[in-house]
Amino acid sequence: MKVDLVQGDITAQRVDVIVNAANSSLLGGGGVDGAIHRRGGPAILAECRELRASRYGRGLPTGQAVATTAGELPARWVIHTVGPVWSAAEDRSGLLRDCYANSLRVADELGAVTVAFPLVSAGVYGWPVEDAVRQALSVLRAATPTTVTEARLVLFGDDTFRTATHVATR
Repeated sequence: MKVDLVQGDITAQRVDVIVNAANSSLLGGGGVDGAIHRRGGPAILAECRELRASRYGRGLPTGQAVATTAGELPARWVIHTVGPVWSAAEDRSGLLRDCYANSLRVADELGAVTVAFPLVSAGVYGWPVEDAVRQALSVLRAATPTTVTEARLVLFGDDTFRTATHVATR
Protein backbone atom coordinates (compact mmCIF):
# COMPACT_ATOMS: atom_id res chain seq x y z
CA MET A 1 0.00 0.00 0.00
CA LYS A 2 1.26 3.45 -0.92
CA VAL A 3 1.33 5.92 2.00
CA ASP A 4 1.40 9.66 1.29
CA LEU A 5 1.63 12.69 3.55
CA VAL A 6 -0.65 15.46 2.30
CA GLN A 7 -1.06 18.96 3.66
CA GLY A 8 -4.63 20.19 3.50
CA ASP A 9 -8.26 19.84 4.44
CA ILE A 10 -9.43 16.25 4.88
CA THR A 11 -12.97 17.19 3.87
CA ALA A 12 -11.70 18.09 0.39
CA GLN A 13 -9.98 14.74 -0.30
CA ARG A 14 -11.38 12.85 -3.30
CA VAL A 15 -11.05 9.29 -2.02
CA ASP A 16 -13.24 6.28 -1.35
CA VAL A 17 -13.04 6.76 2.44
CA ILE A 18 -12.46 9.73 4.69
CA VAL A 19 -11.62 8.69 8.24
CA ASN A 20 -13.17 10.81 10.97
CA ALA A 21 -11.41 11.37 14.28
CA ALA A 22 -14.77 11.12 16.04
CA ASN A 23 -15.82 11.36 19.63
CA SER A 24 -17.53 8.34 21.13
CA SER A 25 -21.01 9.85 20.79
CA LEU A 26 -20.70 9.78 16.97
CA LEU A 27 -22.88 12.90 16.95
CA GLY A 28 -20.31 15.46 15.83
CA GLY A 29 -18.02 17.71 17.78
CA GLY A 30 -15.10 20.02 17.17
CA GLY A 31 -12.01 19.79 15.00
CA VAL A 32 -11.98 17.14 12.27
CA ASP A 33 -15.22 15.62 13.58
CA GLY A 34 -17.13 18.89 13.37
CA ALA A 35 -15.70 19.73 9.94
CA ILE A 36 -16.72 16.34 8.52
CA HIS A 37 -20.24 16.60 9.91
CA ARG A 38 -20.65 20.20 8.67
CA ARG A 39 -19.35 19.57 5.15
CA GLY A 40 -20.92 16.11 4.83
CA GLY A 41 -24.36 17.32 5.76
CA PRO A 42 -27.26 15.73 7.64
CA ALA A 43 -27.02 12.25 6.08
CA ILE A 44 -23.90 11.45 8.15
CA LEU A 45 -25.53 12.53 11.39
CA ALA A 46 -28.68 10.54 10.55
CA GLU A 47 -26.66 7.32 10.10
CA CYS A 48 -24.65 8.04 13.25
CA ARG A 49 -27.90 8.40 15.20
CA GLU A 50 -29.05 5.04 13.82
CA LEU A 51 -25.79 3.45 14.96
CA ARG A 52 -26.24 4.92 18.44
CA ALA A 53 -29.82 3.62 18.58
CA SER A 54 -28.84 0.12 17.46
CA ARG A 55 -25.26 -1.11 17.96
CA TYR A 56 -23.53 1.65 19.93
CA GLY A 57 -25.96 2.84 22.60
CA ARG A 58 -23.09 3.66 24.94
CA GLY A 59 -21.00 5.17 22.15
CA LEU A 60 -18.26 3.84 19.91
CA PRO A 61 -15.40 2.40 22.01
CA THR A 62 -11.94 3.93 21.74
CA GLY A 63 -9.89 2.32 18.98
CA GLN A 64 -12.90 0.86 17.16
CA ALA A 65 -14.19 1.96 13.72
CA VAL A 66 -17.55 2.05 11.96
CA ALA A 67 -18.64 3.29 8.53
CA THR A 68 -21.43 5.60 7.39
CA THR A 69 -22.28 7.39 4.19
CA ALA A 70 -20.09 10.35 3.28
CA GLY A 71 -23.09 12.53 2.54
CA GLU A 72 -21.95 15.53 0.53
CA LEU A 73 -18.23 14.87 0.99
CA PRO A 74 -16.17 13.92 -2.09
CA ALA A 75 -15.92 10.33 -0.84
CA ARG A 76 -18.17 7.27 -0.74
CA TRP A 77 -17.92 6.57 2.98
CA VAL A 78 -16.80 8.06 6.27
CA ILE A 79 -15.19 5.69 8.75
CA HIS A 80 -15.52 7.02 12.28
CA THR A 81 -12.87 6.05 14.83
CA VAL A 82 -12.41 7.26 18.39
CA GLY A 83 -8.85 8.03 19.37
CA PRO A 84 -7.52 7.90 22.91
CA VAL A 85 -6.84 11.01 24.95
CA TRP A 86 -3.09 11.47 25.53
CA SER A 87 -1.80 10.48 28.96
CA ALA A 88 1.76 10.84 30.14
CA ALA A 89 0.98 8.39 32.97
CA GLU A 90 -0.53 5.58 30.86
CA ASP A 91 0.61 4.13 27.53
CA ARG A 92 -2.41 4.32 25.24
CA SER A 93 -0.47 4.01 21.99
CA GLY A 94 -1.97 0.58 21.27
CA LEU A 95 -5.43 2.14 21.20
CA LEU A 96 -4.17 4.84 18.84
CA ARG A 97 -2.70 2.23 16.48
CA ASP A 98 -6.02 0.32 16.70
CA CYS A 99 -7.77 3.39 15.24
CA TYR A 100 -5.72 3.07 12.06
CA ALA A 101 -5.79 -0.72 11.88
CA ASN A 102 -9.54 -0.99 12.48
CA SER A 103 -10.26 1.81 10.02
CA LEU A 104 -8.22 -0.05 7.38
CA ARG A 105 -10.10 -3.26 8.18
CA VAL A 106 -13.46 -1.55 7.71
CA ALA A 107 -12.23 0.13 4.50
CA ASP A 108 -11.16 -3.27 3.21
CA GLU A 109 -14.58 -4.74 4.07
CA LEU A 110 -16.18 -1.92 2.06
CA GLY A 111 -13.91 -2.59 -0.92
CA ALA A 112 -12.29 0.86 -0.69
CA VAL A 113 -9.12 1.53 -2.64
CA THR A 114 -8.17 5.01 -1.36
CA VAL A 115 -8.39 6.20 2.25
CA ALA A 116 -7.63 9.62 3.78
CA PHE A 117 -6.75 9.71 7.48
CA PRO A 118 -6.48 12.67 9.81
CA LEU A 119 -3.80 12.64 12.49
CA VAL A 120 -6.02 10.92 15.08
CA SER A 121 -5.82 12.21 18.68
CA ALA A 122 -3.30 14.97 17.84
CA GLY A 123 -5.82 17.81 18.19
CA VAL A 124 -7.95 18.42 21.26
CA TYR A 125 -7.06 14.95 22.62
CA GLY A 126 -3.53 16.27 23.13
CA TRP A 127 -1.38 13.52 21.57
CA PRO A 128 2.09 14.90 20.73
CA VAL A 129 2.29 15.37 16.96
CA GLU A 130 5.63 13.59 16.45
CA ASP A 131 4.48 10.47 18.26
CA ALA A 132 1.03 10.57 16.63
CA VAL A 133 2.75 10.53 13.22
CA ARG A 134 5.03 7.66 14.29
CA GLN A 135 2.06 5.62 15.52
CA ALA A 136 0.06 6.26 12.33
CA LEU A 137 2.94 5.43 10.00
CA SER A 138 3.85 2.27 11.93
CA VAL A 139 0.38 0.87 11.13
CA LEU A 140 -0.05 2.26 7.63
CA ARG A 141 3.38 1.16 6.42
CA ALA A 142 2.98 -2.36 7.80
CA ALA A 143 -0.61 -2.90 6.65
CA THR A 144 -1.49 -5.49 4.06
CA PRO A 145 -5.17 -4.92 3.30
CA THR A 146 -6.47 -6.60 0.18
CA THR A 147 -8.28 -3.67 -1.46
CA VAL A 148 -6.72 -0.47 -0.08
CA THR A 149 -3.84 0.58 -2.30
CA GLU A 150 -3.41 4.20 -1.17
CA ALA A 151 -3.53 5.74 2.29
CA ARG A 152 -3.15 9.49 2.78
CA LEU A 153 -2.26 11.04 6.09
CA VAL A 154 -3.87 14.46 5.69
CA LEU A 155 -2.17 17.03 7.88
CA PHE A 156 -3.72 20.38 8.72
CA GLY A 157 -1.33 23.33 8.93
CA ASP A 158 2.25 24.05 7.95
CA ASP A 159 3.79 23.12 11.31
CA THR A 160 2.06 19.75 11.50
CA PHE A 161 2.99 18.93 7.90
CA ARG A 162 6.66 19.88 8.47
CA THR A 163 6.79 17.79 11.65
CA ALA A 164 5.20 14.80 9.91
CA THR A 165 7.56 15.06 6.95
CA HIS A 166 10.53 15.18 9.32
CA VAL A 167 9.30 12.10 11.24
CA ALA A 168 8.53 10.19 8.03
CA THR A 169 12.04 10.65 6.64
CA ARG A 170 13.87 9.43 9.73
